[in-house]
Amino acid sequence: MQRHTLFRILVLAAAGGLLTGPAGSQSPSGEFTAKLGAVEDLKAVFATVESVRVASARTRIGGTISELLVTEGTLVERGERIALVTDPKLRLQIEALESRIQSLEAQRANAKAVFDRVRELWQNGTVAKARYDEAETNLNVATRQLSAMKSERDVVSQQQVEGAVLAPSEGRVLKVNVTKGTNVQAGDVVATLTAEAYILRMQLPERHARYIQEGQGVLVGHRGLGATAVQSAGHAQTGRIRQVYPEMDQGRVVADVEVEGLGNYFVGERVPVYVSAGTRQTFVVPADLLFLRYGVTYARLKGVGDTVVQVGQPIEGNVEVLSGLRDGDVLIRPEAAR
Repeated sequence: MQRHTLFRILVLAAAGGLLTGPAGSQSPSGEFTAKLGAVEDLKAVFATVESVRVASARTRIGGTISELLVTEGTLVERGERIALVTDPKLRLQIEALESRIQSLEAQRANAKAVFDRVRELWQNGTVAKARYDEAETNLNVATRQLSAMKSERDVVSQQQVEGAVLAPSEGRVLKVNVTKGTNVQAGDVVATLTAEAYILRMQLPERHARYIQEGQGVLVGHRGLGATAVQSAGHAQTGRIRQVYPEMDQGRVVADVEVEGLGNYFVGERVPVYVSAGTRQTFVVPADLLFLRYGVTYARLKGVGDTVVQVGQPIEGNVEVLSGLRDGDVLIRPEAAR
């Protein structure tokens, strides 16, 4: 059963352009001349779903999580609010600053009134220039104190605005590190999310490193399938190697595969991948030129007769012959010699 399943996998690989076509030529009469041809071997490995980049949504102020708007798996847009941090002290500070601003506004209004009277008296020559300068200075001091206090209030108000924790990028939330009511400090991580699309990260033995390269096609099984569980074209899709890392990891070469439709997968989920691991020379002949007799596979050779052959993988409606043929042998249909 496992061998038959692997055969079907390789048929799919041929359909995806990963295998070479049949070797040999067939005449109009149905005769087939066997010739050695190149066939690509597929290496079955498991790849894991990974995010290209991971970003952290952090708090900008200290306080308490009063709103938590996402859970693991939530899709978010860049700049979307995912949580809210509130600090009751900020509201009290703003109320205190508002009271001080009202006091300074009253002081400035009084300084302005005094300045207006002194200026009128100075213009009439009633008071000295020093008294006029003193009133003008008091008015300028009161104005600047009022302006500074309003700026301080704006700073505290901005701190309240920064209590909103925003998504740093578009993606899916991978992990939420807090719960509603949690006390946090500025810079604490609220949630971790994917910053870009998902890819498949696969690891191949070192001996296969020379066979893979960027842009190479691979065959990808659907989620939940075993390494040899791809049974039909509806259970497989093609991908492309987008990056091959230059550093070995414990004797394995690491590569990323780009595949459409990974948005619904779990990060870390394993997916079967079939990648080319080199080529080999073999005979590939039409399947209808072979026949069974007492459980043994035969081929009928022109001018020779029936000969036992050992078959391998089916490829594009044909079948691989591992032994029993020589380059240039002419195969005929079994009924043609009767």
